[in-house]
Amino acid sequence: MIVRNAQDIRGTPRDVEGGTWQSLRLLLAGDGTGYSLHDTVMRAGTSTEMWYRHHVEAVYCVAGRGTLRDLDHGTEHPLEPGTLYVLDGHERHVVDPVEDLRMLCVFTPPCTGRETHLPDGSYPLLSAAGSGDGGGAR
Repeated sequence: MIVRNAQDIRGTPRDVEGGTWQSLRLLLAGDGTGYSLHDTVMRAGTSTEMWYRHHVEAVYCVAGRGTLRDLDHGTEHPLEPGTLYVLDGHERHVVDPVEDLRMLCVFTPPCTGRETHLPDGSYPLLSAAGSGDGGGAR
């Protein structure tokens, strides 16, 4: 059984600052669950382009407002509490928060915590070996 409190993660390597976002890595590959779970706040007035070409990400909005832009299909979707989106087609996308957006994000395969966004907005698929509690991508 794994039991963690978000307050215990703050200020550790699992508390990752990304400029336009801040993310608490609640579960990582090294935890052995088969997925990772992140509690992420995307900052109002920013814009973040992403592309998870090696991962499927499910995102559930619990607070705030903004817009999700699907760059592959040219569509836009409002983000507000209760909205779920799943990048099951590895879509290139942009999140534009109007208010701070608090998102619960699940990744499969799980993130290790060492990922860093590449110039194209993606990050590489890393193995869980030696994953530790390091930082990285949203």
